[in-house]
Order: sequence, then structure tokens, then C-alpha cells
Amino acid sequence: MTWATGVGSMPGDDQRDYDEALRTVLGELPDLAHLPEVPGRGAPAGMTGRGLAVMADLGADLQPAGWRLTDAPGIDHRRARSLLAQDLDALEEQAQGYAGTFKVQVAGPWTLAATVEKPRGDKVLSDSGARRELAQALAEGVRDHIRDLRRRLPSVDRLVVQVDEPSLAAVLAARIPTASGFGRHRTVHPPEASEHLEWVLGAIADEGAEPWVHSCAPETPWQLLRGAGARGLSVDLDLMTAHDHDVLAEALDAGETVALGVVPSLDPERAPTETEVTERVMRWLDLVGLDPTTNGGSLVLTATCGLAGASPSWTAQALRLIAAGARNLS
Repeated sequence: MTWATGVGSMPGDDQRDYDEALRTVLGELPDLAHLPEVPGRGAPAGMTGRGLAVMADLGADLQPAGWRLTDAPGIDHRRARSLLAQDLDALEEQAQGYAGTFKVQVAGPWTLAATVEKPRGDKVLSDSGARRELAQALAEGVRDHIRDLRRRLPSVDRLVVQVDEPSLAAVLAARIPTASGFGRHRTVHPPEASEHLEWVLGAIADEGAEPWVHSCAPETPWQLLRGAGARGLSVDLDLMTAHDHDVLAEALDAGETVALGVVPSLDPERAPTETEVTERVMRWLDLVGLDPTTNGGSLVLTATCGLAGASPSWTAQALRLIAAGARNLS
């Protein structure tokens, strides 16, 4: 069976929009639904704010320059945690009896290190001790998050945690700007990058959940992510290189999950048909020499990235298209 799911973010700017996004996801993606993110509600609901809400032990606050670590949670950090709890309450109410596979998303350690500042300024990325502490706090927070989700969704037997790492490629290539904007942070070497990811992905696996990694950035090191413990890779098919295709084919052949982004995440001038979506996936499988009848069970269809910038009508249509494409491939 081929599956369909969303990457995570959905359009909207208030709680009613979140409730509607949740209804849409549960209705259109009954086999692999996900916890929607509605970042239009403000920084506490964005990817970084949601990641800090999950993180254990460390405090943070929102400054004019962005999120910064602090000795104790500031008002915006408390708001991020409260909003996450509120969203989970809504999920628990709407998803009573849901028994399919369920997915949640959290910002990864390197994306957080590249976007959050140390208490005295400059990114966490600039300090090896600070980035280690942040990654370990995230790993511990993810454990608590998974336990809370299992309590709220007792009928779900397969839980997926998608770690979002859109900044990983830039971290490895020394493309993250310093606070002044005139320089770039030094590259992080692959062994350290892998180690920090292993802490987070290992914590997910230790709790009996399935660790995926998503990135819609070019040059994402998919082989490194597999080596760090990712058992699912969520990719934008338009950004794949020949080497990436080989890595994804190896992952599928090994029984790991590949989530292919095949539907635009923004309103297109002309929407693809479900036949075109299906045929595009079939061409890719043929390109990498895989058979949908034997490898389709590990294949998931998604939009190319999050849908926060799309219109509500295209969002619903995009989810219907990937669901129809998954049914056709099955």
C-alpha cells in the first residue's frame, strides 16, 4: 500500500483556522494523518517556536532579532508551550478512535541551532557546547512529547516523528550568516552533525516511534541522515540529484520509508490531475529501477513542502490529489 500525508504546515492565522486544518487532515488523510502546524498565528506557532515548545529544560524568549535562549522561559516561550498543548487538546477531541498511522513534526537540532541565539547573542551554532546542550534538550523533550501523544491517541499503533531540518545543508556548507550579517559561521563537520541527529532520532526510536527527517532544501545529505538513524526521508522530488535518487532507491529497497513531494506546495497556475501525479511517481520508480508492487508499501506521497503559503482551497485539493495518487499506486 502506498500512503499519503502532509508535510506539516497549513494556511491560517487563528485557532479556528487550526481547527479547520485538523478536520481537513483527518478527513482527507485517514491512513496517515498529521498534526497540522499553522505558523500564521505568530512566532510561537512557527517551526522554531514549536521546536522550542517541545524542548526540555532550556528556556527561551522572543527578541526583536528572533528567538534567544534564556535562564527561564519568557512569555513567548510559555505561549508556544500553551499553544502546543491547546493544539494537542483539539487533536485529542477530534481524533477520538483514530487508529491509523499518525505523524507529528518537530524542528531538528541543526535548524534550531541555526535560528536560535545564545543568551548573549549570535546563533547557538557558533558555540559547540551550546549546540550540544540544545540537541540533548531537544532529544529529552521529544521523549516526553511522544509519551504525551500516546496518552492522547491510545488507538494509534504506529507513530511517526518527522524531524524538520531545512537548514542542515547550509550548516554543513558554512552558509549560515553571523549576527552582523557580514560573515558566515564555520562549517559543522559531518561526524558532529550526525552525532547530534543520532541523539534526537535515537530518542524517537527508543520511545517506539518511527524517526523521519524532512527537508525541502537542495543538497540535503540524505545518506548522512540514514546513517544517523532516519528511517524515513521526506523529500521534494524536484530538487533531487542523480546521487539523491540512488540514496532514496537504496532506502526504499531496504524497507525504509520515502515520502516524495510530488504536488506543488503553493497554488499552481494549472493544477495537476490525479493521473498526472500517479504517472509522475511511476516514472520515478521506473527511473530508479523499483517496482511499485514490491516497494510501494514504503512509499508515501506528499506536497513538495509545507502548505502554509497556499490558499485553503488549494490545500484541500493538494491533499486530495496525493491521496488519490496513493490509492492509484496501491
